[in-house]
Amino acid sequence: MGSASSYQKMESSPCNLLSVKIIRMKNLRKADLVTQSDCYVSLWLPTSSVTKVRTKTVNNSKNPVWNETFHFRIQSQVKNILELKVCDEDEHTPDDHLLTVFFDVSKIQLGETVRLNFQVNPKGKEELEVEFTMESSPDLPENIATNGVLVSREVACLEVQVNEGRLKKESTERKFAFTVEGSYEGTQHLSLSPCLCPASPVTFHYIKYSQSELGIALPNRRQLSTSSSSQDEGESLTLALNSLPIQDKVTIGELRTFDLHVKPKEWTQGLFNTSRKLDVRLGFDLCTEEQNFLKYRKKVVAAALKKVLQLEEDLKDHEVPVVAVTTTGTGTRALTAMYGSILGLQKLNVLDCVSYISGSSGTTWTMTNLYEDDDWSHKELGELIIEARKQASKSKMSAFSLESLKNYHRELSQRTQAGYKTSFIDLWGLMIESMLNDGTNNHKLSDQQQAVNWGQNPLPIYLALNVKDNITTKDFREWVEFTPYEVGFLKYGAFIRAEDFGSEFFMGRLMKKLPESRICFMQGMWSSVFSKNLLDAWHAADNSEDFWHRWTQDKVTEIEEVPDLPEKPHEMATCMYTPAGGVSNALRDMLTDRPAVSKYHSFLRGFQMHNEYTQHGQFSKWKDTMLDTLPNQLRHTAEHLELVDTAFFFDTSCPPIMRPERKVDVILHLNYSGGSQTMPLDRASTYFSEQGIPFPKPVLSEEERKNLKECYMFEDAENPCAPILLYFPLVNDSFQRYIAPGVERSAAEMELGKVDVSSFYSPYSTREVSLKAEDFNKLLKLTNYNIQNNENMILQALHAAVRRRKQSQTQPPSQAQSSS
Repeated sequence: MGSASSYQKMESSPCNLLSVKIIRMKNLRKADLVTQSDCYVSLWLPTSSVTKVRTKTVNNSKNPVWNETFHFRIQSQVKNILELKVCDEDEHTPDDHLLTVFFDVSKIQLGETVRLNFQVNPKGKEELEVEFTMESSPDLPENIATNGVLVSREVACLEVQVNEGRLKKESTERKFAFTVEGSYEGTQHLSLSPCLCPASPVTFHYIKYSQSELGIALPNRRQLSTSSSSQDEGESLTLALNSLPIQDKVTIGELRTFDLHVKPKEWTQGLFNTSRKLDVRLGFDLCTEEQNFLKYRKKVVAAALKKVLQLEEDLKDHEVPVVAVTTTGTGTRALTAMYGSILGLQKLNVLDCVSYISGSSGTTWTMTNLYEDDDWSHKELGELIIEARKQASKSKMSAFSLESLKNYHRELSQRTQAGYKTSFIDLWGLMIESMLNDGTNNHKLSDQQQAVNWGQNPLPIYLALNVKDNITTKDFREWVEFTPYEVGFLKYGAFIRAEDFGSEFFMGRLMKKLPESRICFMQGMWSSVFSKNLLDAWHAADNSEDFWHRWTQDKVTEIEEVPDLPEKPHEMATCMYTPAGGVSNALRDMLTDRPAVSKYHSFLRGFQMHNEYTQHGQFSKWKDTMLDTLPNQLRHTAEHLELVDTAFFFDTSCPPIMRPERKVDVILHLNYSGGSQTMPLDRASTYFSEQGIPFPKPVLSEEERKNLKECYMFEDAENPCAPILLYFPLVNDSFQRYIAPGVERSAAEMELGKVDVSSFYSPYSTREVSLKAEDFNKLLKLTNYNIQNNENMILQALHAAVRRRKQSQTQPPSQAQSSS
């Protein structure tokens, strides 16, 4: 990977001290109809501490008064959202959650004390009164790394050591449990054996300037005493880590049979060690390897364009357009159809004009097969297609045999032992491998670097969605792209090396390297058809969840605080969250539960959101769900990514191609999805329009939508930043009458032109995992023909792209830059 320093900004940033005084509430609502609430307020600032603190409980009062003050140490460059949770304490049942106020503490200026009344219910004159004070911290400024969206903070290391005490050795083993909430390690156990050997120390990595605590669960009393009458119960204690001096060994306690020591220290492999950079690349630019690929590929593309467009002169570097192929589709239909399309592009000599190929779901099966050959685009595809037809048409029963199931179980067990969190999606990946191969395929994503390092083939990009449990993809989703070089989030500008995907990270540092997954596990994740929940299915069928949202969503509303504070664009509005009832929660759990999801260790773990992240232009391009303005939920300490097929939102692989850094001029959009052939394009166009991402609007009449042709060209003449779009729906039009472009079918060949790609009885249904050899050939020839039959339109688009590139150099610098 290229030098991280060229992509991320490193700076020294002060920490501040925030004091929060919970004063009182007025006209407090009742939790039930019988008694007045026994109220307390819980405070949580997750960017400062994972531990929640709370006031005392004031019993049976409509106007409880607390006057309790709490202190938080905060990083000034981080988005700090304080949660004030008002609860009614119950003795025999769980406490009732009445409401929560979300307050952006960046509204409080340094050196300022402000008393605010939060109007949680203006009609009932219900108010929460709180006083805030912001002061400078005596601590040294903290070193942070940031790209303006994510912040990586300094990490400290805590060493915990248990030694034998001064008294006689015990004959029994003593077990300790140590916990630092929010640390990379979480909880660790240490055993002190009866032998003379001292126990090895345990180590924790945690945010240096946070209010972390070490929780210690001591051995039970029977282990610590020679008296058999001692009660068998454990003891525990808690130690605030920010009270310990760095590099000094501190004795926590000296008991009869052991000594306990802790030693906070600087992390020698820490965040700002000059010999190492972050292992997560923070930045929105293309990585060095992809930039080098484009330099090589541009030469291939320039030569190909000169040939197919019959240009008299060589194209200069800035005149070479970037062409991308994007796909949709599911299952064996998409696998087969893509082979035909690629074959057609190769026969037109257009394949060498393409710089990117992006895929999702079933087309990733085709792509991974192609990229096992380092020079596939310059070879005859006949052998690959013959092998693909063999695999598509063979019986799939062996994939479900007892012997195969045993092999799956053995490999999944090995995968679990290696450190992966396995699920049914991993089993699905092994089944895909069995159905599409004759044996084990040891190919990995990073192996595909050999196929693109010299620009000899287009760069492949695979796509998935990161989701959250019990939330629909409409409410939360994040685009994750996969190339042979990197895996990363479009929204956050955070990328890791492809070979490190699945390994464990904390605060941007690689903590535990796991073996890279074989490609079959990636295929299972990219086409994880079993991860759909009921609301995803409802959205796919109706594109509306309003009814369900009304009954299942918690209520979040903006509220006013008195007095009004000066507003800045990056500051969050103060909100009140009112939880849904028990019935609504049960209904939501039922509708949003995912049967299976692909889980990988999150390389975003530990990162916090920058104070002004919502104003960052790149983040805003992909800020499209309700959680994007709730940073505590957006980037809370999730240990795993939950990755699903992109078709759960809309079926397209366009998003990574629309990154402005890739400067794509022409998109050949190949549609292989079932059902409506225009819906995926319509949804993509609407989505990009809402996000402010330049994309041509597909204008089709109702008659055209009913009787689709093989290819359409869409161009936004008013916006030169929008790519030219060539759209190829999966239709059987002139192929019924022509065996090849300009060559009519004979009477004997008319039957071969009947390819049913849309009816209920079509052999190409998404649910089919096998195709007869003759059906495979028909679909292959159809998509091959549809490409070749529209050669003129493809060349027209390429001519237009070259012309736009040349014209952009004659415009003023600002316009030329936007056009490029």
